[in-house]
Amino acid sequence: MFEGRNLVIATKHEKEKVIAPIIENKLGVKCFVVPNLDTDQLGTFTGEIEREHDPIATARNKCFMAMELTNCDLAIASEGSFGPHPSIYFLPSDDECLVFIDRKNGLEIVARELSVETNYNGAVITNESMLLEFAKKAKFPSHGLILRKSKDEFNDIKKGITNSIVLHEVFNYFISKFETAYIETDMRAMYNPTRMRVIENATKKLIEKIKSKCPECGMPGFGVTAVNQGLPCEICNSPTKSTLSYQYSCQKCSFTKEEKYPKGKKTEDPMYCDICNP
Repeated sequence: MFEGRNLVIATKHEKEKVIAPIIENKLGVKCFVVPNLDTDQLGTFTGEIEREHDPIATARNKCFMAMELTNCDLAIASEGSFGPHPSIYFLPSDDECLVFIDRKNGLEIVARELSVETNYNGAVITNESMLLEFAKKAKFPSHGLILRKSKDEFNDIKKGITNSIVLHEVFNYFISKFETAYIETDMRAMYNPTRMRVIENATKKLIEKIKSKCPECGMPGFGVTAVNQGLPCEICNSPTKSTLSYQYSCQKCSFTKEEKYPKGKKTEDPMYCDICNP
């Protein structure tokens, strides 16, 4: 279905470096990028342009932009979100969504990788020791930094700092002018190798999903569309909030399949039971 076809990677930030080798090797496509593609118009991490849509819709729109510019019917785009982990609240996380669109065959396949492997951070700083401490934790200079007047300042801002001399020059400029500065990690992929690794893992998940074919019609993308709770407690047999089954669905023929006990256990520890451990 994909062998020998061209595929456009909708990115402005060099994500093709980790996406293309995997996609080309596993699907037999030829990847390329659009030099003048401005995905920043859909939102920036630093807030100058607010993201109007959710991550999947944003990645989908990136694909559409690239397809329109190139007249290519096969595209991939990713969109990342950063903030507290949804269940481990005290840890920052990187939530990467990848969208694969095949207009020729009417397919859209989505993969997601949620990781706590991120240097995502930001802080108000007023002296050089605070600057150096933040830079060290952020893995500078292999990972880029951003400096600006304040967290909500969008005009006076310096991005993509990967040089110590430049870092000190920009810091001294803000301190001399405002007596304070806001420093943050540059989360654009080309300035963040840690994020690149998460995107790489998301791409591997995407390949697994593309390779998963519907048992009924053979279409790619046969994946989990629902997670059903209700794994019984091993003592009282009451349903818990733990996963009982996955539901798989085909977007082409609507065939569904339920897989029980996907995590390899048929009962749950009583500590996770609302009746035994209220």
